[in-house]
Amino acid sequence: MVEPMNEVNPPDHGRMRASDADRDSVAHRLREALAEGRLDPDEHSERLDAVYRAKTIGELVPLTEDLPAENGSDALAAPADFRSPRPVYGGGRIVDREPTSRVAVVVMGGADRSGSWVVPGTFVAFAVMGGVELDLREARFTQRETTIWVCTVMGGVGITVPDDLQVRVHGLPLMGGFGVSENTPSVVDPDAPIVHIRGIAVMGGVGVEYKPRKHQGEIEE
Repeated sequence: MVEPMNEVNPPDHGRMRASDADRDSVAHRLREALAEGRLDPDEHSERLDAVYRAKTIGELVPLTEDLPAENGSDALAAPADFRSPRPVYGGGRIVDREPTSRVAVVVMGGADRSGSWVVPGTFVAFAVMGGVELDLREARFTQRETTIWVCTVMGGVGITVPDDLQVRVHGLPLMGGFGVSENTPSVVDPDAPIVHIRGIAVMGGVGVEYKPRKHQGEIEE
């Protein structure tokens, strides 16, 4: 028999419904952990998705239990001016913020940009016998039209995009190739950012692939 919940028999804390303030507090801690290098961009993105899927306090606790408490306190409050990075779409991706990265250069190595990063109006990706991965699914943009200049020599540049971006490829392949996946979206928000892919691929490849965002994939399953 389940006992009724009342002042004498309160509900288990972990089963309490999470509020927006609870989620924002956890999102703030994750943002700080990313800035400090405690989480990489992929881990930050995965945990952030889990934050906004969480229904109870118990679902939020594991997301920060391996991170140090801020100011020595177990209970963290997000700053008053903190705006949680909830998933945004189309024109909502255009923000008035400083870019977090402007260039990715690799020689016989690898580099990636992913998570909630801010893309400048012009971004450069250069790969020689190596690879660069750019994931734009959670990205924000400083301008409505962005140009990604790519140059790859015996290497590759992979660009992952969501279904709410417009992508236009203008590359020049020399014994290489520029490719776009077949599952391009049929309808896009008219105010959505436009990403131009320009550059050259010499004995290498540049690939653009549309993929669902992590929370979209889980919903579809």
